[in-house]
Amino acid sequence: MRRSERGADTGGAAARLSALAPVVRDDTRLLILGSFPGAASLQARQYYAHPRNQFWPILGALLELPLPELPYDERIRCLLERRIGLWDVYASCLRKGSLDTAIRDPVPNDLAGLIARAPSLQLVVHNGAESARRLREIEALGLPALRLPSTSPANARLGLEAKLALWREALERAEMLQAGS
Repeated sequence: MRRSERGADTGGAAARLSALAPVVRDDTRLLILGSFPGAASLQARQYYAHPRNQFWPILGALLELPLPELPYDERIRCLLERRIGLWDVYASCLRKGSLDTAIRDPVPNDLAGLIARAPSLQLVVHNGAESARRLREIEALGLPALRLPSTSPANARLGLEAKLALWREALERAEMLQAGS
């Protein structure tokens, strides 16, 4: 695979990139929506693959699981067992590098279709501002939606503890946490 197809910055024109498949089951109660996978995630074909992304440490702390240390397939299994799904708001886009601000000509994912595949959904949380651009669309589909701070290493405005507290509130609202976590 050429570097530009993986999303790496090659110095040339932005490449048309395709997103990852949704991680969802019909019993999924909480859907976490990102914007579009970064270069590390596209290369690895894994959600939140950048080693400095705080997604897996945050979810691991909240679910009281060693998610960052587990193989990717096991991480996904743990989320699905806890009725948590993952996806992104964009199916494809033009982008050089990994920043959301570099996303051009995005093609949206079919959120209504995914929601129909997951009839137990109770809450959608947007991982960052770019994803939250589609928050009203989710609400129009009849689901509550929240914007949470991005777990991306590019989002340095909030520290890990502040992000953890906001993510905890969302998972508590969706009744996704064990008592006392």
